Amino acid sequence: MANSVSDALLEAAQVMVDDLAKLEFADPVACVYNPLVYAWEVHSRYVQSYAPQSGCKALFLGMNPGPWGMAQTGVPFGEIPAVRDWMGLSGTVEKPPVEHPKRPIEGLACDRSEVSGRRLWGLFADTFGSAESFFAKHFVVNYCPLVFMAESGANLTPDKLPAAERKAIELVCDLHLARVIEALKPGLLVGIGGFARKRAEQTLKTYPLQAQLGTLLHPSPASPIANREWPHKPFQQLQAMGLC
Repeated sequence: MANSVSDALLEAAQVMVDDLAKLEFADPVACVYNPLVYAWEVHSRYVQSYAPQSGCKALFLGMNPGPWGMAQTGVPFGEIPAVRDWMGLSGTVEKPPVEHPKRPIEGLACDRSEVSGRRLWGLFADTFGSAESFFAKHFVVNYCPLVFMAESGANLTPDKLPAAERKAIELVCDLHLARVIEALKPGLLVGIGGFARKRAEQTLKTYPLQAQLGTLLHPSPASPIANREWPHKPFQQLQAMGLC
């Protein structure tokens, strides 16, 4: 039976899934995946296996899934070797109701690499050693679980959507983040990149919750800074926040 923290996180995720299912998205969004539906089995095992039981030192917050990471595994920044081998997770991943031909869902059998996930989980593995060591006091969630794709299959991040659609997502996902913070009670809330930092800050302003704010360089290969300064820059940031 799941511990109470895991129960709270999974319940909050289900509420978010239900609320996001009510939203509609117009052009340029042509296809939307929610891995918290079709990859729920792996996601729930991630939460049940690794959500800190107590004394969460830092909660790391990403933006939304990448096509070869969480979209495949249901785990934030879910680079498959990190999920399968470092975390030791497994499980069935179904297909989304509508699958884009250029973004097939193959679950843990996918042989594509998610560079952001490879960098982030590689940083944590190099810094903390085992998954058990890292997750004893730390956890990683994404702000929004949805994958947005253009007709071409190109990835669309939430910050690129029309204002009204962004606002509707924020109402749901800010509330979910507040519930995650309430369950984990992290001392530090770390935005991975500027978008996540901004949503973390806004959520703490909206809801009566306490946490210090931090920022970690986003590992995206689309970021020239990340390409130039990974992993030494984020390691320095972890040191400055007192996390290693």
